[in-house]
Amino acid sequence: MTIASLRRSPQYLPRPLAKRAYSLPSRRTLVTVSPEHAKVTVGIRREDPSRIWERRCPITPDEVAQFVQHLDVNVLIQDCDRRVFPVDQFIKAGAKLHPTLEPAHIVVGIKETPLNELVTSPVSAPGLRSGPSIPRTHLMFSHTTKGQPYNMELLSRFLGPQENPLLPRLIDYELLVGEDGKRTVGFGWFAGVAGVLESLSALAHAHLELGVASPFLHTPRPHTHPSIPSLRSALRSIGQDIIDNGTPKALGPFVIGLTGSGKVTQGCLSILDELPIVNVAVKDLSGLVSNPDTDLHKIYLVHALPKDYLTRSDGGQYSRDDYYKNPAMYHSDFDTKVAPYLTLFLNGVGWLPSFPRLMTNKQLTTALTRATEVGRARFGTIGDISCDVEGGLEFLPRASTLSDPFFKHRPFSLPSHLPSVTIMSVDILPSSLPLDASQHFCGVLMPYLRALIDEYHGQPGSREHLEALNVATVTRNGELQGKHRKLAAPVEKWQASQTAEIASKAGVAETTLRKKRVLMLGSGMVAGPAVQEICKRSDVEIIVAGNVRSETEALTRKYSNAKAAYLDVHDVAEMTRLIQNADVVISLLPVPFHPAIAELCIQHRKHLVTASYISPAMRALHERAQSADVLLLNEIGLDPGIDHCSALSLLAQLKRDKKHVISFTSFCGGLPAPDCADVPLGYKFSWSPRGVLNAALNGARFKLNGKEMEISGENLLQEYFPDIPISHVLKLEGLANRDSLPYAETYGLGKLENLQTVLRGTLRYPGFSDLMHAFEVMGLLDTKTSIQLRDWRDLARMSLEKRIGEQIGNDCRSFLSALSTVMTIERAESALSALDWLGLAPEGVPCNILSVISLKPQAPIELFTSVLAHKLRYNPGERDMVVLSHEIVAQPSLSSIDSATEIHTSRLVAYGNSEASAMARCVGLPVAFAALEVLYGGVQMRGVHGPTDRSLYSAVLDGLQGAGLEMKESVSKGPGMDRVLTEGLRARGVAL
Repeated sequence: MTIASLRRSPQYLPRPLAKRAYSLPSRRTLVTVSPEHAKVTVGIRREDPSRIWERRCPITPDEVAQFVQHLDVNVLIQDCDRRVFPVDQFIKAGAKLHPTLEPAHIVVGIKETPLNELVTSPVSAPGLRSGPSIPRTHLMFSHTTKGQPYNMELLSRFLGPQENPLLPRLIDYELLVGEDGKRTVGFGWFAGVAGVLESLSALAHAHLELGVASPFLHTPRPHTHPSIPSLRSALRSIGQDIIDNGTPKALGPFVIGLTGSGKVTQGCLSILDELPIVNVAVKDLSGLVSNPDTDLHKIYLVHALPKDYLTRSDGGQYSRDDYYKNPAMYHSDFDTKVAPYLTLFLNGVGWLPSFPRLMTNKQLTTALTRATEVGRARFGTIGDISCDVEGGLEFLPRASTLSDPFFKHRPFSLPSHLPSVTIMSVDILPSSLPLDASQHFCGVLMPYLRALIDEYHGQPGSREHLEALNVATVTRNGELQGKHRKLAAPVEKWQASQTAEIASKAGVAETTLRKKRVLMLGSGMVAGPAVQEICKRSDVEIIVAGNVRSETEALTRKYSNAKAAYLDVHDVAEMTRLIQNADVVISLLPVPFHPAIAELCIQHRKHLVTASYISPAMRALHERAQSADVLLLNEIGLDPGIDHCSALSLLAQLKRDKKHVISFTSFCGGLPAPDCADVPLGYKFSWSPRGVLNAALNGARFKLNGKEMEISGENLLQEYFPDIPISHVLKLEGLANRDSLPYAETYGLGKLENLQTVLRGTLRYPGFSDLMHAFEVMGLLDTKTSIQLRDWRDLARMSLEKRIGEQIGNDCRSFLSALSTVMTIERAESALSALDWLGLAPEGVPCNILSVISLKPQAPIELFTSVLAHKLRYNPGERDMVVLSHEIVAQPSLSSIDSATEIHTSRLVAYGNSEASAMARCVGLPVAFAALEVLYGGVQMRGVHGPTDRSLYSAVLDGLQGAGLEMKESVSKGPGMDRVLTEGLRARGVAL
């Protein structure tokens, strides 16, 4: 059953698209006929009748005449009385009316085609009434390339369950770019022009509500004039009025703020040039608006560029290259530096999820608070021409329409004493300038359309434009193309929703079409993003089971397809019942519980997904899991997890490029953001504190600069790398992470003896290792002894007593004296200062807001974990940071290492936000994406594994990219970081 069948027979649905692998088809040779008979037919669509303001047309009558008279092309056009060019003009130019455009080889429109008018059947080759059929091509702004749910049905019409050379090709204008990577076909400039006029009109209305009439009351709305020259003339008259009579004194200096540098912004600047504009710098705004002598016969324009309002979180200056490599390192100060001084704000800058917002909801409060202090009506009106809903301006709730172009809005977080803001956010602004916009669009589209016509004729067209058309192709031969293969997931999600809807209408019992069920064991720090992601699938139900009811209920209450369940992990019967009823089990419980859970999963033939390392006990279950046709998938969090996926993906690309790997170095760490790191250890906990302490006790093996090395657990915190050169800004140290040597085989790096370096490590801020080693030396990480506390200030003293076998006086001087017997006096004083901060120093301020101390003896590490979890927790408003960096040194052949070596880096820097920590997202989301891939049958391997299967790690990386957690790759020449790491160890006294 093909997807095309779906629209003919609503009782059936195709099998999910994600189940097959897509491949790029080879280029077709189109059928040709002799020139005198070969005519390609171009069809011009009418736009969706429900879009009442859409009057634009992709091809003008003049160009139709060129097609018919000089290119020997047939042109068909659908009748439409709303189009900016009357249909009679097209007929006069040589076009013919046709109700469906079914004979057309190439169908062009502006917006997406209405589903009931979409023609997907093949068409006869040019000039032939019968004979070989070929696929047609549709060009449009399809609004499918970001996985927009409302257009997945449209996209599904172009797809089949297997390659089908007769299904149509879909080309999206938005993807047509030049050699510089910039879009070449679009309406951005016209959006800028129209956006200025609509915003000025909205501003005048807002000022009327304040009791002030401004000259902009006479601003023409774009659709009320026949052309842009006419609009310019009207705005020029308003400018002359301002020169003659000034702007209202009650409003103070009239300041327009503008962001962006693309075509939208260029359009804004062009139309604003009709006013008496004076350009001002950001630094001059405060003085300008506070000066009573500022000339009110001018309009002041501040064109704020990123360098004016973006700042590195560590206080560094803006650099464009650095910003695009490390967007998470920056934050916007627009709310304090620019916004409070503006009369009107025009936003022309776009936004992507991995980049900082121009203004958050919280920053809107800051801006309006300051604006009320600056003067009347400041930052009261916003024209968001970019119209990214909840995007760069987080408080933008929706798009507006040309029929109702502006509205008042106040986010829930805005204090009641602050005013609402008036927002203009029309998302089809160029439609209000249909004549000028259509003429421009036709001009830039024609080279591509002519190349496509040549291709249908079987003639060599412009190579530059044909290549651009290939890049802009979303589907071809019934398959998603290139990077658009990731759209299989949202199409499948749409299919699933159709299945449920059809079943509901047909009265099918729920048991017949039961939702797929995921069981999540554990409700801790990283569960939230995983639950949220899984709940996006309407055909999936998740059960979150844990022993803290408040946590499981908080995680599930806002989702209709999530349920909470109470579970004591020692209740085997209840655990068994939950696992029996699941399709896939996710365990976020501590590692020691995983083998027992895996046993139950094997017994009941359920797949298991965990983020933890494969333990020996887990590995021992490999053959039994294989025999039971069960996958026990581990190591699919951050580290391990994203590190594996990204490394395997990069290494696979190097292998395809026939590159030989010389060295592999990978470091990863979850840290506080630099502005939140001024605490002992330079560390805060976004996941299990006990896990962090345990990691500090693990031994490590690795190969560095040709030498295999082994560090015992007791020496790990001494033999660390004092400098990890992965950032020009962040100063970081590193600890070797467990046994790196097996990864030579796991990653397919080649024989270990042929590799210079194989090293995986953990990142920390400088000072972490020395201080943690001091804690270890004084016994705070001891797992074997136990102590019973009466006061938290006794913890360090009693732990040290156990370590040295002597009693210590309960005062700072005695404790420091004893501590200096196991470390230098400088280290002892530094450690005592940290203990004092933690509330653990004798005679210090006690850590007295913790829960009641247990009366039973406990290991020092357990008690210390409790203290760190409390004292080094993230406070409201603080954020964490994840840094992951791979460095692979490779060369084109097996020749000796020389200057031909290449440094391939792949890096991720992510920051936490108000919804979730970076660690929670970087652990929870890979778990969710992997579990869903397993759930839908996309992973065929069985037994105990990490994420080494290509279909799995590709799906996880695609999901992460969609969530704004994309690995950024780069290539440079020269040696790797081996030398720096080697010198660092040598400086630490490690024998090499």
